[in-house]
Amino acid sequence: MMTEQTPAAVAAAYFDALGRGDVPAAMGMFSPQVIWHQPGANRFSGDHTGVDGVEALLGGMMEVSEGSFQLAVTGPAMVNGEFVAVPVRFSGTRAAGSMDMAGIDLLTVREGKIVGVRLFSEDGPAEDTFWGHA
Repeated sequence: MMTEQTPAAVAAAYFDALGRGDVPAAMGMFSPQVIWHQPGANRFSGDHTGVDGVEALLGGMMEVSEGSFQLAVTGPAMVNGEFVAVPVRFSGTRAAGSMDMAGIDLLTVREGKIVGVRLFSEDGPAEDTFWGHA
């Protein structure tokens, strides 16, 4: 059980859970009203709402990437009030190609829960190509 509920502590616990592959623990950190904004012009782009929406998004990404999608934190989290920006590197390989690029995951944390996720990638067109168009 986490005692500290600061945005930085919530973000750290979230990425730690993802890194361990503990998806239920990571999902437990989302507010029921979470909105995940997925960038780009691919099959996953747009807003995904609620824990079910986020679970469906991440499940779809694992399926399309043939289980290869990986995310790693590459530097210290930067906090500005309820916003936590975390530098990451994400990669995946599938028959249609591969991707490996830097990005920023921007979490909005309110009352100890993640209420918003915005992702930024260094090469949007390459990410769109990897995921495939809608």
